[in-house]
Amino acid sequence: MVIGDRLRTLREEKNLSQGDIEKRSGLLRCYISRVEHGHTVPSIETLEKMSRALEVPLYQLFYEGNGTPEPPKPIRKLSRGKSVKEGRLMAKFHRLLSRTGEDDRKLLLHVARKMASHTST
Repeated sequence: MVIGDRLRTLREEKNLSQGDIEKRSGLLRCYISRVEHGHTVPSIETLEKMSRALEVPLYQLFYEGNGTPEPPKPIRKLSRGKSVKEGRLMAKFHRLLSRTGEDDRKLLLHVARKMASHTST
């Protein structure tokens, strides 16, 4: 979806001119035109002004369906451990592993699996 096309569609559905949006939002008409034609990408602050001028919730600038969209599924966070101490240890592992190469990570994972199999038996 091109945001400029969506803004123009919403504006036209409400029978508003670019001048009307200029008066309601404080944005210049030439800027509104540039956004609608895809010559400029608006900031989130500008999109908030435009959504208020169009009298629609901000999410409707990005959502073309009817009704309210389903909320996104929560993203599972990396486990930080059961205690503060474990959390710090996990954070150290995460920080250090992010600096290693793929081959080194595979080797470490192999070693960890071997160590875990010896402790579980």
